[in-house]
Amino acid sequence: MKFFDDLRNLDRNNIGGWPVSVKLFFCGVLFLLILLAGWYFKVSDQQDELASLQAKEASLKQEFSQKQAKAANLEPLKAQLEEMKDMLRQMLRQLPSKTEMPELLVDISQTALSAGLETDLFQPGPEIPKEFYAEKPIALRMIGTYHQFGTFISGVASLPRVVILTMHDVSLRPQKAPVKGQDLVPGGILVLEGTVKTYRYLEDEETEDGQAKPAARPAAGKGGK
Repeated sequence: MKFFDDLRNLDRNNIGGWPVSVKLFFCGVLFLLILLAGWYFKVSDQQDELASLQAKEASLKQEFSQKQAKAANLEPLKAQLEEMKDMLRQMLRQLPSKTEMPELLVDISQTALSAGLETDLFQPGPEIPKEFYAEKPIALRMIGTYHQFGTFISGVASLPRVVILTMHDVSLRPQKAPVKGQDLVPGGILVLEGTVKTYRYLEDEETEDGQAKPAARPAAGKGGK
């Protein structure tokens, strides 16, 4: 064909003298190369960015759906939270109050005596304010039998106010060590020693926005630095 003959007979030193068909061919090739270079350096980067944005769009849509579901349930959840707060307040009100605490400690001590326990130590410690209640540690040492300790626990549970006794660092051991190789004789004398904790609810004036007020610092004496 004439076109291919013209390609074979091109004079590289006389580009202006090339046939029109050959010039058009090379112009077309150059145009295609420019298009490919533009796609490689520009369009491909934009396609990668587009794919990244599409993935981000899908993620945002999923996040929006989740938040929309939470927002739809917000009011029922608020109502449920208020209901739970009311239940908590009612349960706390079943604990002894500040004015009832001294009488309660006397009742616990009297219950131990009524059960036949020998109380060597019954020493209430200072209160420890928590978020919405106060903790009252009691150091004690009591001596008695299994049956007497069971009667004591049953008696405490029967007190008018809800009394929670948390055993903290408490040991229950026989008063006399049993003979080696023999089990503890039922009805033997036991010693309960350690610290128990009981609780009371904080009055409204004792809390600030649901948090216990910090204990007041003692005033410095005259001349103190």
